[in-house]
Amino acid sequence: MTPDTRPRVGITVGDPAGIGPEIARRAADDHGVRAVCEPVLYGPSSPDALARFTPGRVSADAGGASYEAVEQAVRDALAGRVAAIATGPIHKEAWALAGLPWRGHTELLAHLTGAGEVAMLFDAPRLRVVLATVHVPLAAVPALLTRPRVDAVLRLTAAELPRFGVARPRIGVAGLNPHAGEGGLFGEEERRVLVPAVEAARAAGVDVTGPFPADAVFRQAVDGRFDVVMACYHDQGLIPVKLAAFGEAVNVTLGLPIVRTSVDHGTAFDIAGRGAADASSLIRAVRLAARLAVSRMSPTAPEVAI
Repeated sequence: MTPDTRPRVGITVGDPAGIGPEIARRAADDHGVRAVCEPVLYGPSSPDALARFTPGRVSADAGGASYEAVEQAVRDALAGRVAAIATGPIHKEAWALAGLPWRGHTELLAHLTGAGEVAMLFDAPRLRVVLATVHVPLAAVPALLTRPRVDAVLRLTAAELPRFGVARPRIGVAGLNPHAGEGGLFGEEERRVLVPAVEAARAAGVDVTGPFPADAVFRQAVDGRFDVVMACYHDQGLIPVKLAAFGEAVNVTLGLPIVRTSVDHGTAFDIAGRGAADASSLIRAVRLAARLAVSRMSPTAPEVAI
């Protein structure tokens, strides 16, 4: 890839009181990143711009700054000024202190872009996981795990994974309850929602099976049986991802009109300002954003290795 054909990828620094500005600068300066894209930083990143924030301290000011960076990056992506965005970690409490109603990037991005159904996918070398529900209390999950939602997540996953080099993805579905409900003994969500959704998707030509007990399906995916697992809720999917590939996984939002990737970790306030942060997850996120941007602009373009 020559310099004049590289896509421009926006990198938001995340919460300026966390490790985001540090890893954003490192990612923007990384030779591997610059080989595949032209990085553009959004948000406070210079020493002068960061001086008003205290490392490791949650504040409305920091929450507002991280929001403004995302808003500007999305505006530029929609206008074509950048081909993709990769986001640094935000702090949800700081967003709440700033009066922002969104629980995380995924919800905000859907709002800013006017997207319909979106889904959070984690892409790692040994495991991919897509979430049916995201930042909600565990007690709210059963009510939110509806047929329309599961249908949409399976449809998005089958439609978008070819951009990751998986022509016909094999999707495994994790059950919500222990032993995937054990025929209704431990819950009705499998029989009432998940089984009908799987059957409907299969009838539409999607290679999907399940629901399987969640304590087994992720191991099967790591062993190569599935290209992606649909998890019913946030921690059900994120615990195996972080066990199998912490620092290697990239968060991708499916269903947006723009390309967006992100890190697989948080703001790490405990080490903010010490120069000890690992930028590898954001570097992978930027490189994947460049790859997805190229595939979106030219479906026949060769893949960019990440």
